[in-house]
Amino acid sequence: MARTEHYHDPNAPKANSIVVAVSVFVRDEQGRVLLIQRTDNGLWSLPGGGQEIGESVAETAVRETHEETGIRVEVTGIVGVYSDPGHVVAYSDGEVRQQFSLCFRAVPVSGTPSPSDESREVRWVARDELPAYDIHPSTLLRITHGYENEAQPYIG
Repeated sequence: MARTEHYHDPNAPKANSIVVAVSVFVRDEQGRVLLIQRTDNGLWSLPGGGQEIGESVAETAVRETHEETGIRVEVTGIVGVYSDPGHVVAYSDGEVRQQFSLCFRAVPVSGTPSPSDESREVRWVARDELPAYDIHPSTLLRITHGYENEAQPYIG
């Protein structure tokens, strides 16, 4: 299903749903961040997705990261809560979702980077290499906050 992100766009369609979602800032021993190239829009992103009934949000973070990247992780904290009503995602089926994402901090435990149906490519990316990647501003905000490693999570 195709998706189009609208970020503070006055012509964006109005949201008609909200879903609990997670994104995961995974850093390896070299300080690189785990990124996927999404199959639905071609952008580079943190792994993540929607919570399913019967799982905690931390379990969602672990499951989604493994499904999209082949890497098993351990959640170690929270980067922030991202609920900007000016950020909506329009899907080809008519759903227009207002952003609501909990971004978790995690470390890799095992696995090898492997693409999936949702990720065209999976890479460990050094912080100074990030400008070369096509990353949505809302994802870049999460990555920036992840690297800042503040004692209190971002709430916005």
